[in-house]
Order: sequence, then C-alpha cells, then structure tokens
Amino acid sequence: MTEHAQHGDEDPRHHAEQLRGLLTEVIEYARNDANKVADPKAQGLFETAAEVCIGLTTALQHYEARSERAWER
Repeated sequence: MTEHAQHGDEDPRHHAEQLRGLLTEVIEYARNDANKVADPKAQGLFETAAEVCIGLTTALQHYEARSERAWER
C-alpha cells in the first residue's frame, strides 16, 4: 500500500511528506547552482534559499513526529 493510500488525501501527514520531498529537491538545486555561478551575491542568495528550505524541512519533520509541543494533540 502506498503512503498516499495509507494516509489518505485529507491526512496532513501525506501533504507534509510530499512538501518535504519537494523542499529537499529545492535544497539540492540551490546548492548545486550556487557552485555554478560566479556572482558572490547570487551564491549567497542560493545558499540562503537552501538554508531557509532546510528550516522548513525541519519544521515539517517536527510536525510529522509531533516532537514539538505546538504539534502535540
């Protein structure tokens, strides 16, 4: 049974997992592009974008695990 079928379309865990996957792709893409460009400002922007996405990924992981007090219930 797939994760989607297991949790159902209305289960927020499914959507959080999907979003984490997309953010992981953005992180990799931004980091790779930061190494491809010569402009230091662009490099900084791409690295910053990756770091922001890492923070969002962490928040989603905490939500899924209910590891933060705000997500308990």
